[in-house]
Amino acid sequence: MTHTWRIDGVTDAAAARAAAARLAARHGVPPLERARLASALGARLRQCLAEGGTWRLTLGVRGADGGRDALHAVLTPSSDASTAGAGTRWETTVPLPATDRPDSDDSDDSDSDSDSDMVPGDDPVALSRALMNADADTALVLDRLAEQEALVAFHRDELHQTNQGVLALHAELDAAGRAQREAFAAERRARNEAEDARRRLTFLADASAVLNTSLNHGEIVRRLPELLVPRYAAEVRIWLFDEEDDPHHPVTRPAATVRAARTGRPQYAADHPGGLRGVDDQPPSVLHPDRPLLCVPLLTHRAPLGVLTLSPPGERWDPDDAVMLIELTRRAGIAIDNARRFEHNRDIAETLQRALLTELPTTPGLSLAARYLPATHGMNIGGDWYDAFHRPDGSLITVIGDVTGHGLHAAVMMSQLRTALRAYAVDDGSPGRLLTRLHKFLHRLQPNLYATAVIARFHPDESTLTWAAAGHPPPVLRLPDGRVRALDAKPGAMLGIPLEQEIADHTERVGPGSTLTLYTDGLVERRAEGIDPGIERLVAALGSFGPAELDADLEDAADRILHPLLRDSVRDDDVCLLLCHLQG
Repeated sequence: MTHTWRIDGVTDAAAARAAAARLAARHGVPPLERARLASALGARLRQCLAEGGTWRLTLGVRGADGGRDALHAVLTPSSDASTAGAGTRWETTVPLPATDRPDSDDSDDSDSDSDSDMVPGDDPVALSRALMNADADTALVLDRLAEQEALVAFHRDELHQTNQGVLALHAELDAAGRAQREAFAAERRARNEAEDARRRLTFLADASAVLNTSLNHGEIVRRLPELLVPRYAAEVRIWLFDEEDDPHHPVTRPAATVRAARTGRPQYAADHPGGLRGVDDQPPSVLHPDRPLLCVPLLTHRAPLGVLTLSPPGERWDPDDAVMLIELTRRAGIAIDNARRFEHNRDIAETLQRALLTELPTTPGLSLAARYLPATHGMNIGGDWYDAFHRPDGSLITVIGDVTGHGLHAAVMMSQLRTALRAYAVDDGSPGRLLTRLHKFLHRLQPNLYATAVIARFHPDESTLTWAAAGHPPPVLRLPDGRVRALDAKPGAMLGIPLEQEIADHTERVGPGSTLTLYTDGLVERRAEGIDPGIERLVAALGSFGPAELDADLEDAADRILHPLLRDSVRDDDVCLLLCHLQG
């Protein structure tokens, strides 16, 4: 059924709006949709009344998309209206519930300009009832709206709380990020500081090892600048107090260097304070105003040896680097002092030993030549010795030996053994008996000191050589026909060991042109190969001479023997050589 209303004024508009609401209610349209329909229709009717003219409202039920019925409203200008300002067509559709079906008499599609059941007209009761129904729908919509507003308020509050939580979470994340970045930065700084400390300690340990390896103070002074330049210093100057300057080229030293020498404290001379621990700040040097100077005394246990003056590789030193340099200078001072004390003791031992070595006697028909060479490395001085002297019966005693240990103590013990041997040789005694008495003497005098020795006796009336050895390398004998061999008869044990022993004599037939070579182990022994290859080289060197060369110049022969045996080695032990040649 289609319902049509003619609208000329506000009363017609209100009646049509009320009738539309009732029709929608009759067909089961939900209150919210009815309110929306009434509101939309009312708004359009107010617009039509404002435009003026006569309007025609048509309401009816028709099929819609999906097979469901819908309430269709159309508002158009009346066809017989003469108003020039009539507006345009307006329409809307409201879907009906699926369960709703209109009555059988509603299926009539005939048009009607009036309907007493649908049109309130001028009946105040009907209009009032329609308005009450519209108010009920409005109240229901308002209730729904209030519920929606409460729900919106609830969600708005939840959204606000969520936003606050998100902001707090962001703040916490930002704080955590800052803390993490600060922790990472602190960790990097700590790692860098630890790496720098490790680098300094490694350098200090390596440099100290290099300085302490040498016992030559000149080499230490030369190596120190090589260690520091250019990594920790641009320039290094070393002033040793007891080394005199060149009188033709006097040296002018910075005031801070002189002050460090006087006070024994490190000085820092620059146009800015250094702030270094244990270092006195001084004005910039007049000699070097454009660069800082760090002047550190070379301290020892007794007194300063000198001053080390450094200039930085850049603008200034890192404080920790400066502390490391001061410590390295302290160690360098101790190393230089130790090297000097070692050199002093070595010089004393060498001087004492050379003073105690015998001036070789002159014997008709027998030539003697001796050599003593101190070690070039280490404190291996003072143990090797040789001697040659006549006995009352006219025989000649030659001896060569080696006292264990080195330095002054070994030199003193060597002199005591030499004196004791000469005293024992006054009595008639063979080389074996002399060594036996020296063995007992050394064991009683120094229980923890040992020695090796070879004694050979020549007699002008005899054509034999008598010799004895105690723990010493074997003598080497060259016969007149040029044959050379080592006298490898079993020797006695070392002198001074806690053992009772009687050292035996050995004899060899000799004649004019024979040469006996006595030596210490420093001549033939090498750590990498032992002593036997060295003895073989000595035998070869002695056999290389012609028949007349040894008669002509035994001193030259001694040098010619030493040169090939020592040229390929670092002499870390002293060397003794004694040649005894029977003139041909």
